[in-house]
Amino acid sequence: MTVNQTRARVIMVQGTASGVGKSVLVTALCRIFAQEGLRVAPFKAQNMSLNSAVTPDGLEIGRAQAVQAEAAGVPPTVEMNPILLKPEADDRSQVVVMGKSLDTASARDYYARRTDLWPVVTEALDTLRAQYDVVVIEGAGSPAEINLREHDIVNMRVALYAKAPVLLVADIDRGGVFASLVGTMTLLTPEEREMVKAFVINKFRGEMALLQSGLEMLSMRTGVPVTGVIPYFNDIYVPEEDSLGLETLAHDSDGDTNSRPLLDIAVIGLPHMANFDDFDPLRREPAVRLRYVRTTSALREPDLVILPGTKTTMSDLEWLRRQGLATAIIARHGAGTPVIGVCGGYQMLGETILDPNKVESDQPEARGLGLLPVITSFASEKVTHQVRAEVMTGIGLLADASDAPVYGYEIHMGRT
Repeated sequence: MTVNQTRARVIMVQGTASGVGKSVLVTALCRIFAQEGLRVAPFKAQNMSLNSAVTPDGLEIGRAQAVQAEAAGVPPTVEMNPILLKPEADDRSQVVVMGKSLDTASARDYYARRTDLWPVVTEALDTLRAQYDVVVIEGAGSPAEINLREHDIVNMRVALYAKAPVLLVADIDRGGVFASLVGTMTLLTPEEREMVKAFVINKFRGEMALLQSGLEMLSMRTGVPVTGVIPYFNDIYVPEEDSLGLETLAHDSDGDTNSRPLLDIAVIGLPHMANFDDFDPLRREPAVRLRYVRTTSALREPDLVILPGTKTTMSDLEWLRRQGLATAIIARHGAGTPVIGVCGGYQMLGETILDPNKVESDQPEARGLGLLPVITSFASEKVTHQVRAEVMTGIGLLADASDAPVYGYEIHMGRT
């Protein structure tokens, strides 16, 4: 199929809340349009997530948008997610604009500068529309957060700017799906309501016949048709964007703790754990039990301990010590259990972490776990690269991986 037009067509997916399935639906639409022979790109004006990725030209975007680009069969670009917020605490986030970290801002300060960021959003979207046939736009949270309407640069303001028809998605598995949809429509302005062209019910289990009367009443009440009911599935994996994705990991273990898996892996559940989707492939292995551990009693005797990445290495290292997990990890290592550190977790395994310029905290120096003879110093400029590596020596856990190529990306403030 060949499409000749100067501006791409657009469609937008918004939701009644966070975690209702917007990212999955956008990913699916990207793949469907690509299979129809269209050049399609995803777009999310502003993403708040600790899960991020690096574009081929070394710029940082949300992990979900990188996966959506993969589904579309195109390389990820920074225009697909021009603004990325990476939480560092409950009240502040690192602000990444067009793939580069600008600074750290409180919620109040960030909202005050949104007027200046709106042109960044529109320029990025316009760039994609000039390059592709279709752009699938994702909203954030809910458009009915009326206390934030004047600051909106990601939901209805984007839809109105692009004149994008909106699919409004709700999660029926949580309950209250009809109230969520009707309530959202009620809280929208008349102009915003006009943009909503269809409802999508997500995560449905059961008999469609029992749902039908509710769908008819919903359409009569709102004047908006329900164009799709998506069944609950367990075999489609799109990286979670935010900490809501950790709800299913909140327990200290997955699966039956009384049965012994072939491999028992304990991932330390750091308070500011980043890119936790790194471990999804391990969770999907049927012979593996992957446990997210936050207490010494839950650590037990795993076959492998993983210290994951984190947005606040110094703070999470202190948390490890307060929890007694630092001592427990050192003890497990002494007993012969392999310990792997990823990104910030790797930095924690060293002897010392230095932050002379107070890039990450007010603490200029912290003692590491001392399991590796390395020292890390934080720098003000973030490193973001795609990389190719090779296993030089097959020893230990890599005994059968000698000469194997490894592809990935690195995102870090520390220099080790």
